[in-house]
Amino acid sequence: MIDPELTFADGSSPCPCATEGASMSYPPIDPIDAGLLGVADENEIFWEVSGNRHGKPALYLHGGPGSGLRSGSYRGHFAPQRYCMVAIDQRGCGRSRPLVTDALSELHRNTTQALIEDIEAVRKHLQIESWLVSGVSWGSTLALAYAQAHPERVCELVLVAVTTTSREEIDWITEGVGRIFPEAWRRFEQASGRRHGERVVKAYARRLATGDIGDRLQAARAWNDWESTHISLDPNWRPIDQQFDKAQGLAFATLVTHYWSNDGFLRNGREILDRVSAIAHIPAVLISGRRDISGPVITAWRLHQSWPASRLCIVESEGHGGPQSMEQMRIALDSFARGQ
Repeated sequence: MIDPELTFADGSSPCPCATEGASMSYPPIDPIDAGLLGVADENEIFWEVSGNRHGKPALYLHGGPGSGLRSGSYRGHFAPQRYCMVAIDQRGCGRSRPLVTDALSELHRNTTQALIEDIEAVRKHLQIESWLVSGVSWGSTLALAYAQAHPERVCELVLVAVTTTSREEIDWITEGVGRIFPEAWRRFEQASGRRHGERVVKAYARRLATGDIGDRLQAARAWNDWESTHISLDPNWRPIDQQFDKAQGLAFATLVTHYWSNDGFLRNGREILDRVSAIAHIPAVLISGRRDISGPVITAWRLHQSWPASRLCIVESEGHGGPQSMEQMRIALDSFARGQ
């Protein structure tokens, strides 16, 4: 249950937690259209459209960086008769081409700014004027960065497991969480091969971008083991190595460390929090789990405090994007579909 004293910036009540027995998603559906769109730097971005072609446009951004769309389960959170759902595999992962692991010499071109340009290219290709933008975990960071770059193209935001990929957040997830898992962090740090004074995340990024394939796979396994550790306090957790095959796991680790070692390519490590005023007028729902060790609720709380049009929903029983959090996403999306 949400703290009864918690209120939104507009003075209204907190959004309710998902009720026991409530429907968690809409029935599975297949895309009605899909393709590869050529964008800058000889990349091709995979996109798919689902639901009602004439419905309310909405964009879904996956996490990671580098997780990809995978199962397509995101579609179950959008009312299929009300929404025209658009989703992409972000540059370098999933069904977009080339995979980051097949084009390491071009890794420096894979940045948040490039992803924003890719999103705009897809929007224009599909002839969408503006859309609701949603995202989970890293997808929430990308959604926020995109909205701040193009506020005129975003009508609402629905964000789950909210992050801004600040230096503070990255240092917490790669170093600070070691206070909770000291034995696992010691293995993680010892396997990093870091040089004197080098950040752990920088060491992994270096090895994954420049090592031979054997060393890169070894680094990816160690990185993904740590990812599995710091999400393990969530009662719904699933080990990273059960979510990806070997190639996907390598691409995931390569992109995550590339972005995190560069502070998400966001200036001064606090760019999103410092620029909330650019999107303060856009209605938003921010959903975070109280037990989210990987992405503590303080990030969503700070955003909410500076965002008059935002609503903050804290799911007390969950960690990083569990089923009740995703149910709250569906509730928020239903509300926006009805114009509420």
